[in-house]
Amino acid sequence: MSESAAHVSRGQDPPHARGFQPYVPADESPPELTWSSVLLGTILGVVFGASSLYLFLKVGMTVSASIPVAVLSITILRQIARALGDTAPQILKNNIVQTAGSAGESIAFGVGAAMPALMILGYELEWSRVLLVAVLGGLLGILMMIPLRRAFIVNQHGTLPYPEGTACAKVLIAGEEGGSSAKTVFLGFGVGFAYKILQGLKLWAGDWAKPITGISGYKNAEVALEADPALLGVGYIIGPRIASVMVAGGILTSLLLIPLITYFGEHVPTVLEPAKSKLVGDMHPGDIKNDYVKYIGAGAVAMGGILSMINALPLIIGSLVGSMRSLGGPGEKTQLLRTERDIPMPLVILGTLLLVGAMAASPLIPTQPMGRVIGGAMVVLFGFLFVTVSSRITGVIGSSSNPISGMTIATLLLTCLIFVVLGWVGPEYRLVAISIAGVVCIASSNGGTISQDLKTGYLVGATPWKQQVAILVGALVSALMMGGTLLWLNNAFTTITDRPEELPKVAAPVDTLDQTDVGLDGKTYKVWWVTNTNQGAEPGKYLVDPTTGEAKYLIDPGIGGRLNYTTSGNEVKKFNPPQPRLFATIIDGIMSRELPWGLVILGAVLAIVMQLAGVSALAFAVGVYLPLSTTLPIFIGGLIRALVDRALKLSNEESEMSSGTLMATGLIAGGSLAGIITTLFVAVEALARYTDFSKLVQIPVLVPFGLLMAALLGVGLIGHRSGEQDPKPEDLGLPPA
Repeated sequence: MSESAAHVSRGQDPPHARGFQPYVPADESPPELTWSSVLLGTILGVVFGASSLYLFLKVGMTVSASIPVAVLSITILRQIARALGDTAPQILKNNIVQTAGSAGESIAFGVGAAMPALMILGYELEWSRVLLVAVLGGLLGILMMIPLRRAFIVNQHGTLPYPEGTACAKVLIAGEEGGSSAKTVFLGFGVGFAYKILQGLKLWAGDWAKPITGISGYKNAEVALEADPALLGVGYIIGPRIASVMVAGGILTSLLLIPLITYFGEHVPTVLEPAKSKLVGDMHPGDIKNDYVKYIGAGAVAMGGILSMINALPLIIGSLVGSMRSLGGPGEKTQLLRTERDIPMPLVILGTLLLVGAMAASPLIPTQPMGRVIGGAMVVLFGFLFVTVSSRITGVIGSSSNPISGMTIATLLLTCLIFVVLGWVGPEYRLVAISIAGVVCIASSNGGTISQDLKTGYLVGATPWKQQVAILVGALVSALMMGGTLLWLNNAFTTITDRPEELPKVAAPVDTLDQTDVGLDGKTYKVWWVTNTNQGAEPGKYLVDPTTGEAKYLIDPGIGGRLNYTTSGNEVKKFNPPQPRLFATIIDGIMSRELPWGLVILGAVLAIVMQLAGVSALAFAVGVYLPLSTTLPIFIGGLIRALVDRALKLSNEESEMSSGTLMATGLIAGGSLAGIITTLFVAVEALARYTDFSKLVQIPVLVPFGLLMAALLGVGLIGHRSGEQDPKPEDLGLPPA
């Protein structure tokens, strides 16, 4: 046990904490919580939150926004200060901007992971439900972390490094001393934005594909690449190791599992479950993936999340024990310095109780009084448990390795099992289960985020309560915007079809249907929400004849939908992140027991094998679920980073803050936001004739994507400036390197 850990175990401040002096001393009070800093941070939080949500829906993951927000803040506030002749220190204002701006990304993860599961189960994605889950989860995660700040950030300073928080502090200190610039982020943003807009105008295709043919017995194999600047940037940021693991999962799916199922099933004369109508011999690669491989991928993702929790179990137990011991330590009552003041605990407790009470009184929880009490208690119990775990884990291994999916899976499993024991297995309780899991998912994600922010503030000398107010404001505004963004993206890619093969053959129980909607023919139909397979139809929304109950239209959602064409029949690639499908599988499996568990178990076994082989099971499982076209550009981005790091001999820490990483962050933000804008071309199909320039010029897609790769490589190699205003570890109160 280290000296610092020994002092923590006795409930005392470790030596690093007792003798630590932040960059801005406690007896100084430069400008900090200003309207301009909160406003700028909130705007940047919404921008990066929206881009993170778009990115998550495409690849099932997000990347941290703290450092790019800090870099942008330094440049913007510096220009404003120069224009106003303001010579006051800007570092604490920049810290507030970074803190308020970091909330959007963590909320986007939870909203994108949990809420689309409702549509996969056959429920309506209501704006009010998404809003409630996002707001309650975002605010609860912050409030539940506040009592842990002294235990984790102060008492264990020097023991818990909080890598992203420490790196962000280095950026802020370097920026205060004139060593940071946002030019590279702006460059990446502009390049990514322009690339995606021109791609949306169809000057070049969105992807490239090459089927592998001519080999006897080897069919339905295909190599594909989605030429997206955001995916290239993601690969650069996550690095070559994880990118390689993800593309390996994609290769397994496209070049092994799909051809293998084709080989053994193409001559079988009957329909193989869980497929409903098509023979394997008549299936395309997409059909096989949707009917078979997606369940294998869901099982692998579930087991990967569970294994990540098991791997972190010693750390989880230590976190709980250490936090309880630290909270109960014999602290001395002294007058608090500026750098030690949190939001008063009575306000934290009152806010938490009000939020949980509002949740229990809302449609998120069953209508029975006992159900409301139990639902609220589960949110408090699971929320505080996993906020504590998330905060501690990010302190050790960082946010990128924080097993939020595993925590959400655990919440969902326990919630569904409790409901089954209590006999609550009706359709409304599926809504409750995914809502509770969504709140806990967002709370635990936000708990890890604010931990990194508070670490940054501790190092630079911020006032904790001002940081906490800033991130509460940022989280609230981001939560309000994320729900609308999610619904917008879903509606933009929603398909309305009357194709007979997509409609159920059974009549709907029209006497029990109250909701109505208008079809493409202008007539009014009754809405039939199919929420499970025992009704003789696939889950989803159908418009049915009000007299006969015959289904006339299917409304297929844009997120998790099963159709690959738009309402007018044009080909479209819908959003299908793995987590919502997994959560829907868990809920439906526990409550109905009608899922193809054999395929799910195969995926779970695959994840176990990869973990035993020393490979990250969760990253590999996400690669299995996602198409190869998505993971291949991520791999290319990781390969470019490996080339840059090797050529410049950069350490991992130097690479995380290099010009290549800043360029990649800009590509993600610009490409993602442009992707949201180009959904107009899909949502308003009348625009197609004005936005399709493919008849005038059609550039081969690999040409512009190759130029994009070259730009990222060039910025990474040429733009790096080693050692520029880089604070030493001791400047941050850490042990010397």
